[in-house]
Amino acid sequence: MPKFESLESSQTYREVRGLTRGLAVLRALNAMPGGIGGVVELARSTGLHRTTVKRLLETLKTEGLVHQKDDGTSYALGFEVRRLSEGYVGADWIDRVASPAMHAHLRALSWPSDLATPDSGFMIVRESTHRVSLLSQHRATIGIRIPMLVSSLGRAWLAACSHEEREATLSLLRERTDAIGEAARDSANIKRILRETRRRGYAVNRGEWLSEASVTAIAFPILSNRQAIGAINLVLQRNAVTDREIAIRYVPLLRALAEEISKGTSNVLRG
Repeated sequence: MPKFESLESSQTYREVRGLTRGLAVLRALNAMPGGIGGVVELARSTGLHRTTVKRLLETLKTEGLVHQKDDGTSYALGFEVRRLSEGYVGADWIDRVASPAMHAHLRALSWPSDLATPDSGFMIVRESTHRVSLLSQHRATIGIRIPMLVSSLGRAWLAACSHEEREATLSLLRERTDAIGEAARDSANIKRILRETRRRGYAVNRGEWLSEASVTAIAFPILSNRQAIGAINLVLQRNAVTDREIAIRYVPLLRALAEEISKGTSNVLRG
């Protein structure tokens, strides 16, 4: 009896370049801080022309594989691509719970907020109301890396995370040879910051982050089933709001927002 090769084994198929390029864009987007990036960044990362990247992103958006952020210039992995991966649930809470809550509370808070998650010793901004707050001094904060030890976001997460997570983060930072590493090796100061943050009930940064020296920021951790998975802040201009006003007016409002996100996130990740 003659042997017949299957169609698959007898033919050589050409690479579908459009698919290959689309996957390259998805991989590059996934590798960026917070899984968020713009056309220029993605073009630089993939080596593709910006027009090609834009066309691919619009196609991926149509298929639900990416979605465009409210700032109009950034893209993030969408529901469909995240659903294909085991890690989708870990990011789903930001779009389903955190983002709607942050925008719903903006009128009461007035000042802008950032929501960030820890990544390699920094806090990565994953969602923000800077672009829609009339009191914001910035318009593009999503994806930026915020120093852990001098920011309210980092301090809030460090004070609430597990001992193992905190030690792993500090160990990573101690290996650095810059000012960040020097600060991480000052164990007495870190203990003081954590002790004060826990006693106060929320984290504070009063200009310690030199690039934002005019800012006072407060922050609460975001908890999912008692596990700290991120933090949310409120960014205020130091010369516009007194410490008393922050404590009496803004701390309760931000606490309510953090608790709402934490409760909703716990439900999402549990289900």
